[in-house]
Parts: sequence; structure tokens; C-alpha cells
Amino acid sequence: MFQKLRTIFNPDLYQGWGKNKSYFEGWYYKMLSNDQQRAMAIIPGIAIDGNGKKQAFIQVLDGISCTAEYVKFDIDSFSANAKSFEISIGSNHFKTDRIILDLPNIKGELFFKNQVPWPSQWYSPGIMGPFSFIPFMECYHGILSMDHEIQGELKIGEENIDFSDGRGYMEKDWGKSFPSAYVWMQTNHFSELGASLKLSVANIPWLGRSFVGFIAGLYFENKLIEFTTYNRSSLETLQADSDIVELTLVNKKYRLEVSVERAKSTELASPIHGFMDGRISESMKSHTSVKLIDTRDERVVFNDKSKNVALEVAGKLSEILTQ
Repeated sequence: MFQKLRTIFNPDLYQGWGKNKSYFEGWYYKMLSNDQQRAMAIIPGIAIDGNGKKQAFIQVLDGISCTAEYVKFDIDSFSANAKSFEISIGSNHFKTDRIILDLPNIKGELFFKNQVPWPSQWYSPGIMGPFSFIPFMECYHGILSMDHEIQGELKIGEENIDFSDGRGYMEKDWGKSFPSAYVWMQTNHFSELGASLKLSVANIPWLGRSFVGFIAGLYFENKLIEFTTYNRSSLETLQADSDIVELTLVNKKYRLEVSVERAKSTELASPIHGFMDGRISESMKSHTSVKLIDTRDERVVFNDKSKNVALEVAGKLSEILTQ
């Protein structure tokens, strides 16, 4: 019971203790070099199918060349610390403040400084809010850092890539499957250093039915503006086609308007009932314009554009698109 409470209030921790069927858990490290010429995502995790077959994995997404690699490991190579976020897959090690990679084609160590975690209170632990306490959710989500500085380098093939003074982002997912339809995006490459946007809208199964849920946060000037299903925000519009994704979210004080130009994407493995048999596509080169408006006087308090946006648009979009 104590360990269960510890994991609920610390979503960065490994959540899979005692899970033996239809379960996945993965951490997402997004990293861009200072010159923005290299964009990568490293995704370590585990997958367990409905029959109890287990594997560990590390996915590597190169957002510039639009290539991806899925490296499988025996489940015995996976280990996790029960008290703090620290996992290992073979000789690869992952923490909040660093990663060490020892893959056939990628080796090196990166350090992360000045992380910006999503706020957590006793009644709302992390980005899932009160949904963190619901035991039957299909998929749970956590934010480790909205934005941080990177130091270090990776050797990719025969090339040494310096990520020093680059920007990073960290999140994670766990549960049984990804939603049947969702839009997810993240960027921290606005003209203003330290600004970051994370946003997702998804079809959420609920007691035999479903609802459209969303979690979004715009971080700038050392404050986080939240738009979530549970804080009584509303999704006013969501439209998507092969070129553009546009949406509007409203909370008690602000209106968030986002428009994303879609770019070439790369196929990644995704979980279906625990195992990584699904396929989704992610772009790391999309562009977005973001406007935050104070609805009390229609004053624009944030208006900026960003490139190198990570974007996934997946599943039966008719389930989440507005009319």
C-alpha cells in the first residue's frame, strides 16, 4: 500500500510493480542541440502482452533524418529503483538529471539542469490530477520536465554530436494501450527562452463509454497556465487535416489558440494491450503559432511561434474533432 501511494504521488517513478499482463511503461526524453540541427527522442520502457510475455526496449527517433530504431532487450536487463526515478536497461541508465546510452549505434552521457516539473498537490498529483487515483484508466501520463538545459555529447555512428546548451523535455506514459484517437504536441523552441507548450487531446474510455479529455500547459515567464479536463477548462475547437492542426482551449481566465503546420513524420512502435504492436507517426519538425489571451479584456499576453514541434496525430480523429 505504501509503495502504491509513493508511485501515485511520484508519477516519474516506475509504476509497474506487480504487473504481469497487458501493461506498458515508457519514458520520453526529447533533446535538441543548441543550433537545432539535431533533434532526437529516446524512449526506454517495458512491454508485457496479455499472455505475460515481457520485453524491455529503447526506441530512438531521429527527428531530422526522420528515422527510428527499436532496440529490444530481455526483460531481465530491466531494473528500477522503488524510491527514486532511476531505471536501467542493460548498460543504459536513465534518471531525471541524466542519461547514459550504450547502444550499438549511440553512446554517450547527457546531463539535464534546471528542470521545470509539472506542479503536484496532495489532491492533484501531477498532470493527471485527480484521475491519478482512478485504478482503471487505459493510459496514464506524467510530466518530468517541461523544459531544461542539456549538457554533454553523444556519439552517433562515427559522429560526435554536442548537445551542450540545447533544450530538453521529459514525459512518460503507462497503462494498457494508447488512446484510440489523440493529438499530442510539445515544443520549447519559441523565440523566448524557457517558454514551453505541452498539449494533448484524446478519446478516453470510461465505464463502457468514452469522453474527450485534454491536458495542456503553457509555461512562460516562470509560470504555468493549465488547461485540463479536471480544472473545468473547455475544448472549444479542434480541427485537423493532413496539413494543419488547429485548436482552442479556454479556462477561467485565458483562451489558448494553437495552430500547427504538420511536417514529415516517422513511424514509432506503440502499445496495444501492453505489447508494442501498434504504430504511430511522430514529427519533430512541425511549426506552431501560439496565442494566449486574457478573456477579461481580450488582452494578448503571449503570442509567439515555435519550430521543431513534436507532433502526433493518431487514430480515429472523428472521435475527438469538434464540429
